[in-house]
Formats: sequence, C-alpha cells, structure tokens
Amino acid sequence: MRYGIDIGHNCSPDTGARGIKFEDNLTLDVGNRVISKLKALGHEVISCKPDRATSVKDSLSQRCNKANANKVEVFVSIHFNAFNGQANGTEVFATSDNGRRIAKPVLDEIIKLGYFNRGVKSGSHLFVLRNTNMPAILVECCFIDAQKDINLFDPEATANAIVKGLTGKLPTTPVPSVPDEEQNIDTSILRLQKSLNRLKITDRSNKPLVENGQLNAETKFAIERFQGIVGLEKTGIVNEATWNAINLILAKRIIRQNHAGGPVVRYLQFRVGVEVDGIYGAQTEAAIKRFQRQNGLLADGIIGPISWQKLIG
Repeated sequence: MRYGIDIGHNCSPDTGARGIKFEDNLTLDVGNRVISKLKALGHEVISCKPDRATSVKDSLSQRCNKANANKVEVFVSIHFNAFNGQANGTEVFATSDNGRRIAKPVLDEIIKLGYFNRGVKSGSHLFVLRNTNMPAILVECCFIDAQKDINLFDPEATANAIVKGLTGKLPTTPVPSVPDEEQNIDTSILRLQKSLNRLKITDRSNKPLVENGQLNAETKFAIERFQGIVGLEKTGIVNEATWNAINLILAKRIIRQNHAGGPVVRYLQFRVGVEVDGIYGAQTEAAIKRFQRQNGLLADGIIGPISWQKLIG
C-alpha cells in the first residue's frame, strides 16, 4: 500500500494551534512515528509536508499536489485540536464512503486510549480532503488545550493506534522512536528566530537572537523591529502578515529600480543604511551600488541572486 502521510502544519506561515502543548511539535512527533511504523510493515510512504511555503494556502496546495502526483492510495493528515479548554476527545474527518471506511477503525483504535469518541465527521470543508484524488482522512488526535486529553496523550501510543487502524497490525520489531520535541519549545517561534537571524534582525543589544523556541522579550523586540522596518503595525505578535513579509524577502526575487517597492525594498533600505520609505529611488540605488562595490560585486543596482547571497545567504 502506498500511503501519503501529511504531518499537519510545521511549514510557516502554516503553523498549528497552541494550548498546553504545541500542535506543531505533536504532529511532527506522531507523524514521524507513523511513517516509520508503516515503512517497517513494508508499505511505501510519501511524506506530504512541504519544506517551505509562501502562504497557508500554498502549504495546503503543496500537500495535495504531492499526494496526487505520487498517486498515493490513502492520504492521512495528522492534526491536534484546540478550542475552549473544555472540549475534548478524538474525531476523524472524511469526505467519501471509502474515506469513512478508513476513518472508522483509526478512530476506534485511538479512543481505546481513553479519549471521548467525537465520531467520524464530514470533512467537505477541509482543503486537503477536498483536493486529494484518493480516499483521504484527517485525524484530530485530541485537544491540546484540554488537560483531560493531555493527561492521556502519549505519542507512541497514538502513532500505534493510527497505524493499527490503517493496517490492522503493528511492526513485530521495535521501531526507533522519534525524539520528543516538547520541552516547551515552540517550533514556529524557533523558525521565526532562525529567520530573523538570517535577515540580520537583532535584539535590543544588537545581538543575534538566541534560537531557543521561546517567545521572550528579546524575540518580541526583534519582531517589532522587523515589523517597523517592513511597514507593519509594531505589535510583537507574529501574524500572517509578518510571516508573509519574511517569506517575501526570503524568496529573493530580483529587485531593480522602478520595478519594485513595498516590504522588500524597505528591508533592503534598512540593510544598506538609507531612509526606509519603500520606494526604490536614486538614493536607494546609490546605496545598493555602494554595497555591491564593497562586496566585490558588479555595481549595477540590481539585487539578483549573488547580491541576495551576500545579504541573507
């Protein structure tokens, strides 16, 4: 059997819910265990999580496209719920009769762990179920903001339940476990810190951020600094607009005078030390040419691949 396993979120700006635990951490842990166990049973597994995306929709589209292109026979998207701290239990979504037949045993195995049975539900509103060509399910393993569910949660047991629900069996030999990334590390904040360091956005002491996955005062200061540079409201909160600006810069598109403006030009102006107004005028061109000469590049005022390499690697 060829399975497409979609580890939910984990691709900024497509990041998961937060509660007592972080969804990105749990989907990654459980998803990797599921992949290892299915392979140990002799199945072919296609990991559908993208490495990078320009938007949430792009992230979701890439997951579907990879499953469709590889003609997987069953698509499984792994997620965790969050709502009001009181809702709890497991639910599995599907859109077709075949999908519901796959969903039921997966749900049955997970609720054996003690979770409340929320049932197999229609997933017609879910992008990854509507845009995949094969029977597909989306598993909401439990609620990460409900202490009742967190007390029950174990990544190994959850992965076993999903695999047994899909295949009816488990590997007879132990499968190396995936390290638990918990330890209060928010992987979305860790990725943010790495991105800001790459963009040379420093803390209040003009030092690189400590990449620890903690949304501390220095990280919030750097977020506000970046937001101010690219022309966003300085909230210190990482919203979709902030991630979009980061990804727009990291896309390293060719920038030239009279053909560019907005957040990327504002970032370039910050880096070359001129007034930040988002307009690529004569002053900005002169500063960019000076930067290029200082770095041994052709001083043509065009920010292409080599200039971007010098700026952000």
